[in-house]
Amino acid sequence: MGTLPIYNPATGEVIEQVPLSGAAEVEAAVQAAAAGFPGWSRTPVMERVRLMFRFKQLLEEHFEELAAIVTRHHGKTLDEARGEVRRGIEVVDFACGAPTLLQGRTLREVSSGVDQDVYRYPVGVCAGIPPFNFPVMIPLWMFPLAVVAGNTFVFKPSERTPLGAVRLAELFLEAGFPEGVLNVVHGAREAVEALLAHPQVRAISFVGSELVARRVYEIAAAHGKRVQALGGAKNHIVVMPDADLKLAVPAILGSAFGNAGERCLAGSAAVAVGNASRTLLEPLKEQTQALRVGPGDQPDVQVGPLIRDEHRRKVVGYVERGVAEGARLLVDGRSELQRPGFFLGPTVLDGVSPEMAVGREEIFGPVLSVEHVGSLEEAITQANRMALGNMAVIFTSSGRSAREFRERVEAGMCGINVPVAQPFAFFPFSGWKGSFYGDLHIHGTDGVDFYTRKKVVVSRW
Repeated sequence: MGTLPIYNPATGEVIEQVPLSGAAEVEAAVQAAAAGFPGWSRTPVMERVRLMFRFKQLLEEHFEELAAIVTRHHGKTLDEARGEVRRGIEVVDFACGAPTLLQGRTLREVSSGVDQDVYRYPVGVCAGIPPFNFPVMIPLWMFPLAVVAGNTFVFKPSERTPLGAVRLAELFLEAGFPEGVLNVVHGAREAVEALLAHPQVRAISFVGSELVARRVYEIAAAHGKRVQALGGAKNHIVVMPDADLKLAVPAILGSAFGNAGERCLAGSAAVAVGNASRTLLEPLKEQTQALRVGPGDQPDVQVGPLIRDEHRRKVVGYVERGVAEGARLLVDGRSELQRPGFFLGPTVLDGVSPEMAVGREEIFGPVLSVEHVGSLEEAITQANRMALGNMAVIFTSSGRSAREFRERVEAGMCGINVPVAQPFAFFPFSGWKGSFYGDLHIHGTDGVDFYTRKKVVVSRW
């Protein structure tokens, strides 16, 4: 079994090694989950919830430790890491409502002397494959709902950022959950493919790029599994002429450059409508240049490093290609390339069109593309041309414009005067088009439905 290095992206130093597990290790993890399923699925729901409450308490007690782990091997700022951990815990909060969430339905006297009931049952062994960019939050989007519903779980964290998963699993066991309920297997493509094909894995949750999400969906569905596969994004932020720029500009910067742009809800395309073209650029440039870049564990840092040098080179390649295709560099963040670590400063490209690579492809870095259109109609049309449909946001003072945008834009998460339209734990993370493959979205009541199957009982006495 080989290993891969885990880096501190702020320094470029290797801090740990992750094992590259293969089919044999996946088999052992799945068999442990399968052995644990009969007993766990019959454990009373209140006992499962009590254990989940203990797990939540441990997450709260180790909140700062988890945030520090995220910053150390992902690179995001400590404030961003704290936000990630909090959003993950919110799904645990939601899962603690299982006695209500798992209730079925009853209708008496559907016909003479006949009653009908719907019961929820667990699916079986489930597997989760989270991405590198949220090493604590996204695992918590997956396994707490699954296990509180009576399933057992195998999850393979990203080989780039696996340390958060290890600590979550330790806290899970410390909470008192039986062995076999949650199982962690490390690795890369071989481990993923083994999970997708394993006959005892009944459901797959995946978050990653569009290309891989589509492939995961195709393989897992071909093997008869339930699948929720979250893919990439090219999210548009539309700025109307009547927008409050004191609200809109900081929001655009936070959306585009938060998490160093490495998130599927990054607002990577700002679309100035009509006269907003004249008023938006100067404050956008000025405030972008004022952002502080540096290691995420230092105070007042607003933009941390990218995950790896090879990814940084890919993002820089997009910047260079954008300029070659006719975009104008409003802010050039490449001066930060001289730092130790994997840094790239916030970069703004003006005059971008949907025909350019930077205008249509997910960059996944601190690069904001500014586009100009004449009307809201054009802005909606431009957003809807994208193959991906995760999020779209509008800044406006007009209720009519906001409603028009909400009704017509082809994105599963729509924001009005907010930087990031991220649903809370009790709503589904609702990507559309190439941003999601499957039928039931992650967390919210969709998550409950995904991790349970329904049995209808018709009875006459």
